[in-house]
Amino acid sequence: MGSLHKITFVLLFSLVALGRAEYVKYKDPKQPVSVRVKDLLSRMTLAEKIGQMTQIERENATADALAKYFIGSVLSGGGSVPAPQASAEAWTNMVNEMQKGALSTRLGIPIIYGIDAVHGHNNVYKATIFPHNVGLGATRDPDLVKRIGEATALEVRATGIPYAFAPCIAVCRDPRWGRCYESYSEDPKIVQSMTSLISGLQGDAPSNFVGRPYVGGSKKVAACAKHYVGDGGTYMGINENNTIIDTHGLMSIHMPPYYNAIIRGVSTVMTSYSSWNGVKMHANHFLVTDFLKNKLKFRGFVISDWEGIDRITSPPHANYSYSIEAGVGAGIDMVMVPYRYTEFIDDLTAQVQSKVIPMSRIDDAVYRILRVKFTMGLFENPFADTSLAGEIGKQEHRELAREAVRKSLVLLKNGKSASAPLLPLPKKAGKILVAGSHADNLGNQCGGWTITWQGQSGNNVTAGTTILSAIKATVDSGTQVVYSENPDSSVLGDKYDYAVVVVGEPPYAETFGDNLNLTIPAPGPSVIQSVCKATKCVVVLISGRPLVVEPYLGDMDAFVAAWLPGSEGQGVADVLFGDYGFTGKLARTWFKSVDQLPMNVGDKHYDPLFPFGFGLTTEAHK
Repeated sequence: MGSLHKITFVLLFSLVALGRAEYVKYKDPKQPVSVRVKDLLSRMTLAEKIGQMTQIERENATADALAKYFIGSVLSGGGSVPAPQASAEAWTNMVNEMQKGALSTRLGIPIIYGIDAVHGHNNVYKATIFPHNVGLGATRDPDLVKRIGEATALEVRATGIPYAFAPCIAVCRDPRWGRCYESYSEDPKIVQSMTSLISGLQGDAPSNFVGRPYVGGSKKVAACAKHYVGDGGTYMGINENNTIIDTHGLMSIHMPPYYNAIIRGVSTVMTSYSSWNGVKMHANHFLVTDFLKNKLKFRGFVISDWEGIDRITSPPHANYSYSIEAGVGAGIDMVMVPYRYTEFIDDLTAQVQSKVIPMSRIDDAVYRILRVKFTMGLFENPFADTSLAGEIGKQEHRELAREAVRKSLVLLKNGKSASAPLLPLPKKAGKILVAGSHADNLGNQCGGWTITWQGQSGNNVTAGTTILSAIKATVDSGTQVVYSENPDSSVLGDKYDYAVVVVGEPPYAETFGDNLNLTIPAPGPSVIQSVCKATKCVVVLISGRPLVVEPYLGDMDAFVAAWLPGSEGQGVADVLFGDYGFTGKLARTWFKSVDQLPMNVGDKHYDPLFPFGFGLTTEAHK
């Protein structure tokens, strides 16, 4: 019997020990984040660490691939969706399946899924599309922008995604740049104030969190300040080009928004494709490691742009092992390698094994990535919250977008003389004309980064209200509205009380938007001239930046810069017809001619058509 007692005791002891062994510090949410990160990091193999540093495209992210390579992150590129017009359920099912793959691994580290939600959750069908940043800068309303961040976070989470590649805090110094509409202003102070979007997306970071990433629960998302740094200052506005400026200029113009982003607890920073004085930002150790991480004490993770390390060389990917050494060596923690991720993993592994890249650099990268994942509660809540499905395109969010449109419009001319203003327009009229390529075109008024990367013209893009529909819904029932996109003499021969002409740029994104002449695309100018000769007219310009308008300004009775207002065109009619007053102020200088560019407020030879800060006002008549 004695030996039986001994066996029982040993068995019991072993079970107790097993129970103890199963307690794993990194899985205990009661432990401080730093304790959890250190515990998990100490258990990880090199393959598991390098997997965490790897972000791959949704198309490749099978559950098997995620598990086999211990992948740390997945992204949707612009327009990369589970299916055309995919529902919230289709999105959450996709993300959850990927997450199951990640959680099936030995250590069960969840992926962080990222997406470009840059003016609302813009890849998703029927999501609320807010005005692009160029319009939000004109509102001068950081609280509005914060509320947009809050709404966007809910819509992003509704699809099971916890990470948004926003905001773009570029300071666009040259409107020839194809990404100028992603910038709030040419003035760093305005861009600094609009970092409030980060607090909307992530929640308000506690005051003792300075430098540390903060995400306030499962209805908030990790944000990303981009593109570090100087992306808005390139030569002639050429996308991904060279920003030629001294250290003082870089630090006083392009860097300040990053100070505010870090104070707000931004989780991630994305490096820029561009160069500073010839050095690629993706390879700039001084700015990424010495300055951002060490001097500014940024504690989140640094992510590359799409195939960003490939572009360290010219042509891209010409010397990939060098690109990896330079990019990871500069301090990039997570590398966006949408497609060729096995090559990246193999090459980086070899460089660590041969001590080209020290293990301390890998550990720093993984520590930062895990810090963000633990902070945002991904280990406790790795799966989508399906109860949020109703947040997508919710009426309250559309009302918020409509408010943003109203506040973003800038009235640049009102009446051929100050004593005879045209706006606000009377709702009661006999017959009015609405004309132009952008009057009844939802895709055009949303711009790039809408459903697809480049955006697209037309009214079957997503859900929303065109400006024409908004005008019809606003005027008196007795007012006859005639619509003609490009009216000929038979249309113009009729008598109208007034006309609303809506013209502008087609949708574009990134390099496709680079433009050295900045003219209003045809037939915009001829429509302006023919309609405004025939009747009193207000011209509404839909564009991602100021365009050449001086030749036509004399023909117009009133002129409104509406930027890229997004899905809620009713906000335009709200102000045109006086339900609300015009309040927007230019956050960009409106040049006379492209020969003046770059020209920004404070420059010695400042001779604008409309100066920075300009904007006429009207009173609402309720």
